[in-house]
Amino acid sequence: MNKLPKITLAFWIMKIAATTLGETAGDMLSMTLDIGYVVSSVILFAVFLGTVALQMRATRYIPALYWAVIVSTSTSGTTISDMMDRTWELGYPAGSAILLSILGAIFLYWRSTGESLNVDEIRTPRVELLYWTTILFSNTLGTAMGDFLADSSGLGFAGGALLVGSLIAAVVVAYYATQISRVLLFWLAFVLTRPFGAQFGDVLTKTHEKGGLDLGTMGSSAVLTSILVVLVVHATVMQRRDRLSTIGEGH
Repeated sequence: MNKLPKITLAFWIMKIAATTLGETAGDMLSMTLDIGYVVSSVILFAVFLGTVALQMRATRYIPALYWAVIVSTSTSGTTISDMMDRTWELGYPAGSAILLSILGAIFLYWRSTGESLNVDEIRTPRVELLYWTTILFSNTLGTAMGDFLADSSGLGFAGGALLVGSLIAAVVVAYYATQISRVLLFWLAFVLTRPFGAQFGDVLTKTHEKGGLDLGTMGSSAVLTSILVVLVVHATVMQRRDRLSTIGEGH
């Protein structure tokens, strides 16, 4: 059975909310609480392994569980990227290049297995594991790209968000106006929404002097968690309604 949500506008709204939460929550753990990038990465990666193990054992789509895994990939991706770029002093360009290479290698391996990259066709544990590995590294890459745009490109937080938002808009236009592979466009949008979330998270948390709204990591995380919980509850209600409708039609 397909354990993944339908790709609708609601999915993308929840994806951006989840990845933005991942940025603010990851920063809250590593910087605000001063746990550090290495220890935070170990803790959050363990959380990711736990949530993805539960997801792999599930037999149907459970909104709360699915989005818990997405948030865990975003939070761990945030601290792993920061650890690479800051603790290991690789810098944003080098960190982004390494992560992009890893993500490309995952896609190549996925294709070499003969399995489809279409998320509507993920039915086996092996492909599901590839799916979550891809998401983990895409979210880690997104953090590095977001930091690069904000700090190294000269665009700033708002400028970086505007650039990535424009690229996402271009993908949407391509989806409706061209015959470009829908699978390719999905993964482009999936990767791009992570740096957009990173940029948006920075806009929420940074001080006014740095071009942000100065909500802080804790305040931003609380707001984003509330939004995501409301969206997950709505998705759960809609899913149950669809299941009951399907059962009724079956009879």
